[in-house]
Amino acid sequence: MPKALVNGIHLHYQQIGHGPNVVMVHGITGNQAIWHLEVIPALMQEYRLTTYDLRGHSYSDMPPTGYTTADHALDLNHLLDSLGIERVHLVGHSFGAEIALHYTILYPERVERLVLIEPAIAALQFLRDREDWIGWKYWRDRLSVGGVSVPPEKWYDSEFLVRASIKIPKLFGFRKGQARRAAPLIKLMDTTTAARDYSDIAGMTLDKIAKVGHPTLLVYGADSVFLGTYTYLKDHLPNCMPVLIPESEHFGPLERPEILIKHLREFLKSDSPASPRSVDEALLRAVT
Repeated sequence: MPKALVNGIHLHYQQIGHGPNVVMVHGITGNQAIWHLEVIPALMQEYRLTTYDLRGHSYSDMPPTGYTTADHALDLNHLLDSLGIERVHLVGHSFGAEIALHYTILYPERVERLVLIEPAIAALQFLRDREDWIGWKYWRDRLSVGGVSVPPEKWYDSEFLVRASIKIPKLFGFRKGQARRAAPLIKLMDTTTAARDYSDIAGMTLDKIAKVGHPTLLVYGADSVFLGTYTYLKDHLPNCMPVLIPESEHFGPLERPEILIKHLREFLKSDSPASPRSVDEALLRAVT
């Protein structure tokens, strides 16, 4: 179980494959396994792939503070230094995509291409502050299916919902339907600032996002509750290729891995800049 001492803590990581460096970042309350079910086996013959558990997650250390996207970006920078990696293609999912984007803002010289899968973006919270945002009901329904009841006074409390999400069974993989290892995640939520830091802009402002000129593959599910964020980013990232995956809500690496892998291959191997628009524009119009 390899670990690297970075930024004062130990991060659990894995490396596999040969070729150009690709680093993949998972989301909050997840772990690096999201990449290893389908994506890593498909790409390991073409790239050297590095995945790791964020601080506080799985086999990495759990310090009490330091869980903003800026903090995680600093961890990632130290990890790359520790592993001797100078430049990377950077792939992130959900909160991991926000970390990847913030990393690109802070260390632009170290990123070749950027893949953002379903980021929410704290600076776009105003898109989700309204009580009629579809994500609130989606989130409560997911929790209800998992046996978690949300009291009315917490219906629009993102910190409460993040904490409650750790109680629902696994949604994908060979352990689908089984209970999570809840104790470490409960400890993460109860003894650290992770739940609060999740919503911290931490310096990743909209004007800084708009200056990211790296070729960027922007991937969302056609049924995502974050299509407002998708629309904003595709219109404001200057070198962006937007993609919508049909029959996918939020977990593209697990819901429709074959489609995601196809787009990853095409994007990472391309020598040309990203197209400013994609054929999935028609799909967006069909679902909104």
